[in-house]
Amino acid sequence: MTKKKFLTLREAAKYLRVSERSLYRYISSGRLKATKVGYWRISESDLEAFIRSRSNIKKPKK
Repeated sequence: MTKKKFLTLREAAKYLRVSERSLYRYISSGRLKATKVGYWRISESDLEAFIRSRSNIKKPKK
């Protein structure tokens, strides 16, 4: 069983270079999958899928 890695909203916002408020909008509109376990969590795979679906958001270089 593969264990998914989850990011906090703050981590995902920093990664995408957007505000946490923008992420809340993406989540509430259904554009970005997230799970609420106390606080919102976004899996890396769902974040990658979101990035691929958005042509104007480029993946930051590591």
